[in-house]
Amino acid sequence: MAKAMVIVESPAKARTIEKYLGKDYTVLASAGHIKDLPKKTLGVDLEDDFRPTYQVISGKSKIVNELKKAAKKASAIYLAADPDREGEAICQHLAEELQGPKDRKIYRVLFNEITKKAILEAFENPSAIDQDKVGAQQARRILDRLVGYQVSPLLWKKVKYGLSAGRVQTVAVRMVVEREKEIRAFVSEEYWNFTAHLKAQNPPPIEARAFKLDGKKFNVSNQEEADQLFEELGSADFVVSGVKKKKRKRNPVPPFITSKLQQEASQKLRFSVKKTMTLAQRLYEGVEMGQGERIGLITYMRTDSTRVAESALSELREYLKADFGDPYLPPKPVIYRSKKGAQDAHEAVRPTSVLRSPDIVKQYLGRDEHRLYQLIWRRFVASQMSSALFDQTEVVIDAGRAEFKVVGTIMKFDGFLKVYQADAEKAEPDENKKILPEVSEGEKLEVKEILREQKFTQPPPRYNEATLVKAMEEKGIGRPSTYASILSVILRDYVEKQERRFVPTEVGELVIDLLVVHFEEIFAYDYTAKLEQDLDEIENGNENWVHTLKEFYSDFSKELEQAQKNMKNVKTEEIPTDEKCEKCGGGMVIRWGRFGKFMACSKYPECKNTRELPKEGDAAAQDEGAPEEELLCDKCGKPMVRKKGRFGEFMACSGYPECKSTQKIASSGDPVEDIEVPDEECPTCGSKLVQKHGPYGAFVACGEYPDCKYIKQQTTGVDCPDCGKGQIVHRRSRRGRLFYGCSAFPDCKFVLWKKPVDQKCPDCEAPYLVERVTQKTGVSHLCNNPDCDYEIVVEAADTG
Repeated sequence: MAKAMVIVESPAKARTIEKYLGKDYTVLASAGHIKDLPKKTLGVDLEDDFRPTYQVISGKSKIVNELKKAAKKASAIYLAADPDREGEAICQHLAEELQGPKDRKIYRVLFNEITKKAILEAFENPSAIDQDKVGAQQARRILDRLVGYQVSPLLWKKVKYGLSAGRVQTVAVRMVVEREKEIRAFVSEEYWNFTAHLKAQNPPPIEARAFKLDGKKFNVSNQEEADQLFEELGSADFVVSGVKKKKRKRNPVPPFITSKLQQEASQKLRFSVKKTMTLAQRLYEGVEMGQGERIGLITYMRTDSTRVAESALSELREYLKADFGDPYLPPKPVIYRSKKGAQDAHEAVRPTSVLRSPDIVKQYLGRDEHRLYQLIWRRFVASQMSSALFDQTEVVIDAGRAEFKVVGTIMKFDGFLKVYQADAEKAEPDENKKILPEVSEGEKLEVKEILREQKFTQPPPRYNEATLVKAMEEKGIGRPSTYASILSVILRDYVEKQERRFVPTEVGELVIDLLVVHFEEIFAYDYTAKLEQDLDEIENGNENWVHTLKEFYSDFSKELEQAQKNMKNVKTEEIPTDEKCEKCGGGMVIRWGRFGKFMACSKYPECKNTRELPKEGDAAAQDEGAPEEELLCDKCGKPMVRKKGRFGEFMACSGYPECKSTQKIASSGDPVEDIEVPDEECPTCGSKLVQKHGPYGAFVACGEYPDCKYIKQQTTGVDCPDCGKGQIVHRRSRRGRLFYGCSAFPDCKFVLWKKPVDQKCPDCEAPYLVERVTQKTGVSHLCNNPDCDYEIVVEAADTG
C-alpha cells in the first residue's frame, strides 16, 4: 500500500514528526527554499505586473528530483513547512514542482508546536495553501530584489564595487549612523547632585536627594551655584514637609514574542540574535529525550503574538496551584493584548508543556540550549502569576530653598518575581529599597552630612543587538523572521562591533549620506514601516500584491533615475589639503579607497605615496601615515608608518616598495615587535627565526622576510597516514579557516577538518583519533574511521 508523503524544511524536524505519524507516512526534508529568483538577473518582468521568474536554487536539483521521485509513489502529499510567509512560499514552490496527475492530492498542514497531539490534530484537519500569505512573501521578495539589484550597481559605480543596498538593511544602517552622529554632536553639560544624610527621632538613618530648588526641578549647573547652595544648606533646618504611604503593585510580563526573546537573551545571557534564533530552532524542531523519544520543547519561535492556547493556560494554572499555591494564582487567566498588526494565528513563544521544567530536560540539552529554554519557561510561568505587592513610603523634606525626597519600598509579596524579572522591567533603584524610619510632618531632622557631586550629562549610547532590535520594532521596521538576518547583513561592510555595540564604518556613513539624499522616501523610516503594514494587509487578504508593487515602483523608479544622474562619484573625488608629499613635494589630497578615506599624492600615478588620515577625535594620536616616533625599520633603517589593510592597521616601512617590512599593531595601538626564537635557524637561508604576528595570530618565520619566505609549520605530532613521510600540520584555507594537512604538500594532499590526536584507536587500531568539541558534551576523542563508533569524552562540558 502506498504511503502518504510529508515534506518539512529540515531533517531534524522530519525525524521528530516521522515518529509521531507512524509507518503510513514517509517524512522528507526540502532543506529550506527550493526555488528563488535567479542570481544573475533581475528575474522580475516590470512590464508584466512584476511577474517573477523562479528557478530551482543551485545545488537543490538533487533534492527536488528525489522529492519528485518519491511523490510519484505517494498516496497523498502533505506540505508541513513552518506556519509563516516563508513557509507558505516553500509549500507553494513544492506544490508547483510536485504537481502531477489531477488525482494527486496535495494538502497543507499547520502546527505551532511539534508535539504528538499538535501533529496528529494538524493531519486530521489539513487545509490548502494560503495564497494571500504566498502573495505577501512574493511581494516582499520582489521589493527586496528591486532595491538590491537596482541600487547596489549604482553604489558599485559611484562608491566601491561589491557594496550592497537593501530595502530594510539600509534603514537599519541609517539608524546606527544617525545615532553615531547624535553622539558626535552631543555637548556635555555640567550638573550637580546634592545628597543629605539625616537622622530622625527613630532609626534607621535617612539618605535623601535634592529634587527641587525654588519650587522648580532641581538644577545646579556650575561650581559657583553649588558652593552657594552648599553654604545655605549648612545653616538650614531640615524639616519633614510630607509623608505619603501607598500600596503599589507590579504586574507580570507577557510571554515572549520573537523580538522580546532576542532582547532578553542578549541582555541576560549575552547571546547574539543569530545564536538565540539558532538555539530556539533546535528547541522547536525536536530534542532527543531518551529511549528514542523526540519532542519539540517550545512553540514556533517567529511570532509577534502574545496569544496562548486555552489548553496551555489550563495546564499552567493547574501547575501554579499545585507547585506555588493559591496566593500565586490569579482568580482568572491573565490575557495580554498583542500589538497592532500582530499575527494572532500564531502563539507566543512558550514551552510546549509547562510540566517539562528546565530541571527535567537539562540532561538532554546543551548548556546554552538549557539556558534559553529556562528563560522561555520562566517567562511563560511568570506571565500567569499574581502581581508583586509593595508598601511604598515617600518622605519630602524642606531645607530652605531646596526640597529633598527619599522613597522607601518594602516587598510584601513577591508574586511573579519569585520566578522571573525581565531586564526591560528594571529593578527597583537601590535607594528605593531602603527601609525608612517612622517620621511625622513637622519633625525636624538632624543633619549628619551633606554631599555634593559634580556630574556631566552623557550622550545616548550606541546600539547593541538588543537595543537595535527594540528600536526597529518600535519604528515598525522588519518582522520577527528578519531581525537576525538584518543584523548579520549590516555587519559585512557598513557596521562593525566594538565592545558588543554597533559602530558605523566610514563606508557605511558615506553610503547612508548618499542614499538618504537621493532616496529620501524609499529609505525613510515611515515609508519602510508602511511597506511592512502593506505586506500584512496582503497576508490578511485586504490588499493586492501587484497594486502594492506598482505604488512602490512609481516612487522608487523616479528616485532611482534622479540618483543615477546626480549622485556624486566618490571614486574620482579629490579633496585638497595643506599637507605636502614627503617623497616628491607635491600636494596631498583625500581620496576614497577600499578601506575608507586616505591621503594620497596629487601627482598619482607618477608618485604613489599614500598615508592614513589621523583618527577623528583622537588628539593624542599621531598623524597616521606620518613616521612613528623612534620606530625605525629593522631591515633598512627608514621610519615606519601606519597603514591600513583588509585586516586593519599595521606598520609598514616608508621605503615601500623597495622595502616591504611590516609590523602588527596591538589592540592598545602600539606596534608589536618580532621576537627572536632562541637556538633556531631558518633551514632555507640559515638566518634566525622570529615569532611574527599575522591576521590569524602568532607564527614563526624567517627573520629575513620578505627576502626569505620560510614559515615554520605548526605540527600536531601525528604522522601522515597516507604517505608516511610528512606530519599533519596546521594550515589555513584562502578564507582563513583552520584545517590540517600533510607537511609534504603538494606531493601529498591528505587533509582533515578535525584536529588529529596522536593516539591509536583501541577498537579498530586506526593510527590516530580526532578531536571534537561541543557545548553539550565538551571535548571528545573519536575514531575517524566511518565504520568505527569509538568515542570517549576527555573533558566534560561545563554545565554550571
